[in-house]
Amino acid sequence: MSEATNPLGAFLQARRALVTPEAAGIPVSGVRRVTGLRREEVAMLAGISADYYLRLERGRDRNPSVQVLEAIARVLQLDDDHTAHMMSLVAEAPRRRRRRRKETVPAGALKLLDSMVQPAFIEGRYFDILAANDLARALSPRLAAGGNQLRDQFLDPGQQSFHPEWESMTECFVGNLRQAVGTDIDDPRFIELIGELSLASARFRQLWARHDVRAQTGAPIRMDHPLVGELTLNRERLSIGGTDDLMLVVYHPDAGSPDAEKLALLASAGLPTRPVASEARSA
Repeated sequence: MSEATNPLGAFLQARRALVTPEAAGIPVSGVRRVTGLRREEVAMLAGISADYYLRLERGRDRNPSVQVLEAIARVLQLDDDHTAHMMSLVAEAPRRRRRRRKETVPAGALKLLDSMVQPAFIEGRYFDILAANDLARALSPRLAAGGNQLRDQFLDPGQQSFHPEWESMTECFVGNLRQAVGTDIDDPRFIELIGELSLASARFRQLWARHDVRAQTGAPIRMDHPLVGELTLNRERLSIGGTDDLMLVVYHPDAGSPDAEKLALLASAGLPTRPVASEARSA
């Protein structure tokens, strides 16, 4: 079965492959054909039968108890975000197929965005940029309405030089996407985006196969700007009330830091803010 028809099984299989026998406390002898744990090893450590675990992974049983899922989470060494995600994948009532939803930014949020003195933009559920202020576009021409941060991270080679910590950035974005989509894998926009990235980027395919889940939190972001050099800004994501998953993203420096001076230089330099087209290339 595919991930679309058996999301719990796909998740269990992917996470099982990431736990080594050594990490699970299992002695290793002879040649193993799998890199992670075997199904029967997960079952043994979780205190359930191997046949029952096989039924879970193959989608034959879709209603495991919370106790069973917690035991499996312990064996697979899942953190709270991954455990919550796994719990959300158990069988649910059939849902109608989604239609593409238009994400509309409220007028008040646009006014707030334009009034801000920090780089800021509004993003949709799948990291589409719906609106951005001038300083955001001065910070990066990619931060402009109509762009998509996932596409930029994986298909634009310039992003690797702009973000010195590009590998961890891509891990973060993919984990955030898994957390954001949950079980809504029939959303047309999601299907379109995942299909494009899977075909064009080996890095994306590798990360997506891991089934990592990561909640969106504030974090410092390092950048190497072509005009002001390296700077670190704090990134905050704030929910916009009355919308379906729209977020206001704000970059701000530590007060009185060299990064604040560099950002002020960008704000006062009258830099062009029109988006610059980037050549898409497989990562």
